[in-house]
Amino acid sequence: MGMTSTAERQPRAHVRVPLEGPLTPEQGVEAFLRALDRGLPWYPALLAVIARWTAPFEEIDGVRSTYLIAGEAFDWLLLAQRLIEAADDRVPAEEAEQLLVHGIAPDGSGEAEFEAAIGPAKHRAHLNFQYGVVVEELLLLAVELELVKDGGLGGAGRLAPDLEAYERVYGVPLDELRVLYGSDTGSPLPERLSQSELEAFTYWLSKYRVRTGEPARVASDTKKAMAMMSRLEAGRARLGRLHAAQARAGRVIDARSPGGRGRPSTRPGRTSRAPLSKAASLEWPEDGLDGGNE
Repeated sequence: MGMTSTAERQPRAHVRVPLEGPLTPEQGVEAFLRALDRGLPWYPALLAVIARWTAPFEEIDGVRSTYLIAGEAFDWLLLAQRLIEAADDRVPAEEAEQLLVHGIAPDGSGEAEFEAAIGPAKHRAHLNFQYGVVVEELLLLAVELELVKDGGLGGAGRLAPDLEAYERVYGVPLDELRVLYGSDTGSPLPERLSQSELEAFTYWLSKYRVRTGEPARVASDTKKAMAMMSRLEAGRARLGRLHAAQARAGRVIDARSPGGRGRPSTRPGRTSRAPLSKAASLEWPEDGLDGGNE
């Protein structure tokens, strides 16, 4: 996470931070750092900044981070990671890891408190991300694992399971899906995708599946993704307990979720804070990331 000591922190330029209302990225970072400098608990301070954050994306050192996909799906943990990294050692490393890797709030707060803190609009957009990106990734992973189990090592000329999964789920090959995405969005996919581009494509795939699939098949596939989520969450909980025990003993382990060769694994922590027992609301916020506390 690029932690530095307090003595190594560089002086900050003066940034005017309004007491209320929207924050630019520069103002958001400064507001978070000032809250920490005043000794406020870091997690409520983080959510307070997220509630006021309006920028749908940033480009830092040539790397684009998209927080709001297609104007609808909010990747709040990516924004949380950005703010925590800016804070250096002001945020306890173990608590930050518990949030970003395991999705565990340091104060033990739950879904209702989270929604109240970031506001209904951002919370709806967060659920859109959960159902439109996370669930879709898990569906592809579940189908990929089925193909591996059924096909063994495969035969000559057969697609790799991670690529074949796309055709199994959406009924058309991946190359055709790429063409359809470019035609539909006006943004052709490059050969090498960034994380943000892949998430935008995955989000589009989720809507394509709902739009073109038979309702019974859509429901069955979603149930399959939820089952995969339960499996990963159970494993992550066990790893989280092991990690906490080893951290207390001064050791560190690497806890990552498995993923397919053609797709990055589902980012740990994404499955936090989504009431997945409920039906997907999929209500698109009309105001982007603004109006977080409406």
